[in-house]
Amino acid sequence: MNYRIKRYWAYVAATLVALITPFIQIGGNQIFLLSFDKKQLHLLGIAFDMQELYMMPFLLMLLFIGIFAVTAVGGRAWCGWACPQTVFRVIYRDLIETKLLGLRRIKNKQKEPDWSKPENASKRVVAILLWTSLSLLAAADFMWYFVPPADFFAYMENPMDHTILLGMILSIAAFLVYDVVWLKEDFCIYICPYSRVQSVLYDDDTIQAIYSEKRGGKIYEEGEKVVFKQKDVPEGLDCTACQSCVTVCPTGIDIRKGMQLECINCLECVDACTTVMGKLGKDSLVQWASTNEVEKDTKTSFFRAKTYMYGTVLALIFVMLFVMGGTKEYMLLNVNKTTQLYKIKDDGKRVINNFVLLFQNTQKDTYTYNLEVVGEYAGKIDIKRFTPFKLSRGKLAKKVIRLSTTQKLSDSSASSTPITVMLKAYAIEKPEEIVVYRKAVFIYPRADKVNIK
Repeated sequence: MNYRIKRYWAYVAATLVALITPFIQIGGNQIFLLSFDKKQLHLLGIAFDMQELYMMPFLLMLLFIGIFAVTAVGGRAWCGWACPQTVFRVIYRDLIETKLLGLRRIKNKQKEPDWSKPENASKRVVAILLWTSLSLLAAADFMWYFVPPADFFAYMENPMDHTILLGMILSIAAFLVYDVVWLKEDFCIYICPYSRVQSVLYDDDTIQAIYSEKRGGKIYEEGEKVVFKQKDVPEGLDCTACQSCVTVCPTGIDIRKGMQLECINCLECVDACTTVMGKLGKDSLVQWASTNEVEKDTKTSFFRAKTYMYGTVLALIFVMLFVMGGTKEYMLLNVNKTTQLYKIKDDGKRVINNFVLLFQNTQKDTYTYNLEVVGEYAGKIDIKRFTPFKLSRGKLAKKVIRLSTTQKLSDSSASSTPITVMLKAYAIEKPEEIVVYRKAVFIYPRADKVNIK
């Protein structure tokens, strides 16, 4: 099986993953969702709210460093084997234009059809219409990572009531049509920043599409013209100057020039040269191998300082993700003191501090929340003006409470004393699972201001 067919299967797998992932739920939460509407991040079935989006930098680091690690080992495997831009171009060029409509040839991606012919022009319209329908599906799939599919389809029953969502879908689809039909591989060459950083990620052990100058000869010499015919190739060299590796390249480069930023590691040139050289009973001059393997006849070292470094960094990020994910709180609570430091009641025998509490239920069920003082001041400080209350999914509730004491908490006669009180808020239905602890600073007045003994 050649690399092109293997890539097609990789594209099928990537497409299925992209389409199926938004529909997977664990415990009622999406496996991955970044919802701006609900202000939540769902990761592996765990819902994180806006206050917990400290996870996002780690996810982004995991994504970028992971791609860099893959590049250091296998070249631009992401570009050629999984990038949506490449997948979309293959669907349009190889499937729609070539296989379905017969406008192109797989082996010659550089030759444009004669669009002046009415037959070709009409087929192009059909191709654009087919791709437009697929672009709408791709745009919808993209939005499913921000709007859960169930909500998405409910919204689309009345699309004019959700014009922002509708506008996003149409805008993304329009961009995909322009990108795939007219911009084409120029996106990879001129727009994508990834190609500009690949040279600093490569080393002599990086696997890439590479041409063997030892066997095929140096086709391009400074100040000389390119060799186009076999008779121009010096004797003893294997290159037939057939140009198959050039005509099949989707980005229009000649792999015989060496590493170029336009190369996306699709390995079409490897397949083309393998076919030609195979007829001559020889190995391909273009291989997916490392510089060490092709030019220095040494084995590729997959386990080296660079890969160990990337592996260590990725492992640390994974550990930090799991550790920080394990500290997730299943309810949110903000505690804020009012502007008044304290009140003294009952002829100085009772001290009161007022606090504003903001509760939020981040779970999918309705729960009843309770509040109590724990720790050192449990039994010494009471909570007044608070009764357990129910809160449904995603709802907020503001409660103004009083922390009150009739016991002596400080002997200071110089100034008021701040005392740290630990508050425990929990759901009565699941007190061990849905629970948070918050500190509240209780201001106790000078000893001469109270009559507490």
